[in-house]
Amino acid sequence: MAGHSKFKNIMHRKGAQDKKRSAQFSKLSREITVAAKMGAPDPDMNPRLRLAVNNAKAASMPKDNIQRAIDKASANEGDDYEEVRYEGYGPGGVALIVEALTDNRNRTATNVRTAFSKNGGNLGATGAVSHGFERKGLIEYPASAGDEEKVLEAAIEAGADDVESTEDGHTIWTDMEALHEVAGALEKTLGEAESVKLAWKPNITVEVDEGNAGTLLKLVDALDDDDDVQTVWGNYEVSDEILEKIGG
Repeated sequence: MAGHSKFKNIMHRKGAQDKKRSAQFSKLSREITVAAKMGAPDPDMNPRLRLAVNNAKAASMPKDNIQRAIDKASANEGDDYEEVRYEGYGPGGVALIVEALTDNRNRTATNVRTAFSKNGGNLGATGAVSHGFERKGLIEYPASAGDEEKVLEAAIEAGADDVESTEDGHTIWTDMEALHEVAGALEKTLGEAESVKLAWKPNITVEVDEGNAGTLLKLVDALDDDDDVQTVWGNYEVSDEILEKIGG
């Protein structure tokens, strides 16, 4: 695995899960509220909200928290957030795309720029690296969903574009426009996914050496820890051997 998924697994092994879970719930709540404000507050009528709610459920977020986030949008309460994308380079020439939901562009831009500059990176202009990525639908299943053959067959039947299976789980890619349809079809055969989202898939990946890997992961960590940052995508590959050395 590479990019965001790889980083997520490293952080899981490192621990500090209570803090991470609290921050994750906060970000999921923000996405639910934004999705509900942008469309109908009913997940069945609002595809983006349905995605947000399903991802919250997959993360074991309490139902009360989910409903509270929807109610906040219905009552037009809370801050108004806007979607912002930042692009830049990390150590080793790695390309990074940072997606944020913010109520203060200046604060978020300053925080993101600081994270890049303190961790061997450079923040670029919008469009600086996204030309090297494709906007795709991403569906993730745990290994327990089935073996590689079963998941591949289900993905083909559902109309997916590609499947990547490892011992950690299954990554299924779709056309951006087909994400909801494919996810719905897969749910009938494989059950509920771990996550369903729009993603940035790199056209070419960069193998990161040991000298740059530690600094790169600190950069991604710093970005991921920011309350406004929803997701960090990258085009990097880090070998298992290097992960063992730096991931503890």
